[in-house]
Amino acid sequence: MLSRLKPVLGAALLAFTCTAFGASDYPTRPIRAIVGFVPGGATDIMARQLGQKLSESLGQPVIVDNRPGGSGIIAAVMARDAPADGHTIFFGTISTLATNVATIAKLPYDPLRDYAPITLTASNPSFLVVHPGVPAGTVKEFIALARAKPRQINYASSGTGGGNHLGMELFRSMAKLDMVHIPYKGAAQATAETAAGHVQMTFSQPAVMLPHGRAGRVKVLGVTGPKPLPSWPEARPVAEAGLPGFEATSWQGVLAPARTPKLIVERLHREFVKALHSPEVERRLQAEGSEIGGIPPGAFLAYIRSEISKWTRVVKEAGIKVE
Repeated sequence: MLSRLKPVLGAALLAFTCTAFGASDYPTRPIRAIVGFVPGGATDIMARQLGQKLSESLGQPVIVDNRPGGSGIIAAVMARDAPADGHTIFFGTISTLATNVATIAKLPYDPLRDYAPITLTASNPSFLVVHPGVPAGTVKEFIALARAKPRQINYASSGTGGGNHLGMELFRSMAKLDMVHIPYKGAAQATAETAAGHVQMTFSQPAVMLPHGRAGRVKVLGVTGPKPLPSWPEARPVAEAGLPGFEATSWQGVLAPARTPKLIVERLHREFVKALHSPEVERRLQAEGSEIGGIPPGAFLAYIRSEISKWTRVVKEAGIKVE
């Protein structure tokens, strides 16, 4: 019996030795960081700032490779097909890892199967804002107003099927509101149209909303995350307005191709946590109103799974279709 096991045990020991050696020797060349969006956007900025920190700690350059298009699908497929040796990482978002599953038929990748999660880097709550002429000073007052005026309140989103739109649909469903959806091309335009009074309300990201809020061009009624943000502390969570459990945040995370050795994934996780808590990165994320991530790979996988389930349910109930 032992003689028959010797070849198997030898192969297992060899595999373990190679894996351990590869992890200790890692990285041996530059690391490519694939980003599915154009340079200058939030995901690109995150990738470049964290990549610089990883370059310093790992001793190899981290090169950002922007591959925009197809709602992030081009980048996701490229990352899926890359060698699983830790020299390619992928900066995914709520859209590429969760809402695409809910809104795009025949998605050519599986967020739960095709990647090795490393960590959630940041989550970004939005503010519920209305035009100053809307006669409501709190989320509860706005809900009462919208219920009293079915289909007379227009809400702006950054585009049909995006995280902003789905968050609005979750709010509308939980609050039992009948409002009219007006999609725009991006959060900046949706917020500007709300400030101009062409629509009555929207969910706006802190970086986009703050200039309008400080100038009095919009009223801030609440925040879509679980707690107030330092950038506008008087805005209470929407969940406190009779909508327990409500939460709608945009988020980003970093992954490797599936089958990347566990020891390398764990090393990358430690390096990303260290980078996220560096003074420069912490200052930027806190100024933007972001919640700093750093959760373990297993917890990130569970979070992606829960987000897919949540937004798939919202899309089905709202009947959202993305062409």
